Amino acid sequence: MLRVSGLSVAYGGLRALDGISLEVREGEFVTIVGPNGAGKTTLLKAVSGTVAATAGRIEYQDRAIGRLPASARAGLGIAHVPEGRKVFPSLTVLENLEMGSYRAAARAGRRQTLEETFVLFPILAQRRAQLAGSLSGGEQQMLAIGRGFMARPDLLLLDEPSQGLGPRIVEQIFATIAEIRRRRRLTILLVEQRVVEALELCDRGYVLETGRVVLEGARATLLGDPRVQRAYLG
Repeated sequence: MLRVSGLSVAYGGLRALDGISLEVREGEFVTIVGPNGAGKTTLLKAVSGTVAATAGRIEYQDRAIGRLPASARAGLGIAHVPEGRKVFPSLTVLENLEMGSYRAAARAGRRQTLEETFVLFPILAQRRAQLAGSLSGGEQQMLAIGRGFMARPDLLLLDEPSQGLGPRIVEQIFATIAEIRRRRRLTILLVEQRVVEALELCDRGYVLETGRVVLEGARATLLGDPRVQRAYLG
């Protein structure tokens, strides 16, 4: 479904990504882990089109999309839930969710998808008339994921959904991500710093360091790798 080949991205002459190649097959759950500054967020932004690549190729469903604007990529079925939630604070919860369903494929099933979203996140149903800016951090993260789900995507990009949240909320968020996959068999690409939780969710994973892929493999392979255990699992 998604193939990235030799992808490089630079900011002000500094390379954030340096020739990265990876693949996400249809129906897979792939996790990308690594330390701060490894390039994980930049990778998702390059895939969704919010930053420009300086080299390399991005293919989605056997189509080169590297020259397409972000809006066109979203229209093809790529939903990006960004780092830091990025909800619309002056809009209500319901309005935020409706904003997620603007593409044609999502508008037709908006009512059904909204009902599914409220089943996944009951607190959002209770808060539907509340301004998004008044929600707690955990509730805002649920809203951001719900907004991505409302797009009825084929590929869901999740950037650090646990960022700044307490352990109990993180556990709930990860459980809901797993439920979303079960319900829709969505293809998911997750970026996370919580290595154990992220790898336990996925089918395969990649480890990024200083803008390069240094390890890749199946979930069990990465969890059992001595280098991953030393660097990330203590």
